[in-house]
Amino acid sequence: MREYTAENQKMSPSMYMVRKGIAAGFPIVLGYLPVAITYGVLAKQAGMSLVELTLMSALVFAGAAQFMAVNMIAVGTGILEIIAATFVLNFRHFVMSFSFINRLRGLDLKWKAPLSLGLTDESFAVTALHTKEAKMEKGALFYTAIILTAYLSWVLGSMLGGLLGEVIPEKLSQSMGVALYALFIGLLVPSVKKEFRVGLIAITAMLINFICVQLGMSAGWAIVAATVFGGMSGIFLIKEEAE
Repeated sequence: MREYTAENQKMSPSMYMVRKGIAAGFPIVLGYLPVAITYGVLAKQAGMSLVELTLMSALVFAGAAQFMAVNMIAVGTGILEIIAATFVLNFRHFVMSFSFINRLRGLDLKWKAPLSLGLTDESFAVTALHTKEAKMEKGALFYTAIILTAYLSWVLGSMLGGLLGEVIPEKLSQSMGVALYALFIGLLVPSVKKEFRVGLIAITAMLINFICVQLGMSAGWAIVAATVFGGMSGIFLIKEEAE
């Protein structure tokens, strides 16, 4: 299948797919920039340098995990706890990568492997809506453009946030700490609307975290325990109805 018509004859197939990918990924940019800037401000407030917070975005590239890591850094959590917590939170990326590779069978493995490293919830959702491009000429460039557009907007937004964190008033930067909670609530509410038992899983995780802290567990390991056992509660709380 090829969507390279007469009106695009002045453009090479490679350029056409790149432009199409950038256009498909632009909505992600609109969502990433304000969140990335907020992350940069909070990371700077937590004591990270501009280089450190930018490198975290460049190497980790996972918004929820970065917000959680910054929060843990701010309260003095140990490095092993941060690594364990972010690993557990990002474990879903393994599943997304397998699904991505399976859907885009028209691409060579040399493209699938690096592209899967750039997947996020948002880019995964966008690529899921564009499976036919995998069978088109230079289709790999389409997915590359989507992921690089999202990636660059996140990294540059983080850097901008770090720069703003040095000049905006401290009281204003501290007030942006609510963005962490707003981010997770924003991710949770749509799921709860579709299935109320998802909310029960969140409440279960909160209770586990509270109990662990009360028992003397450090904040970092309490988050890890709440994530693991809270997620496992979904096995019992959400069951597919038998047909």
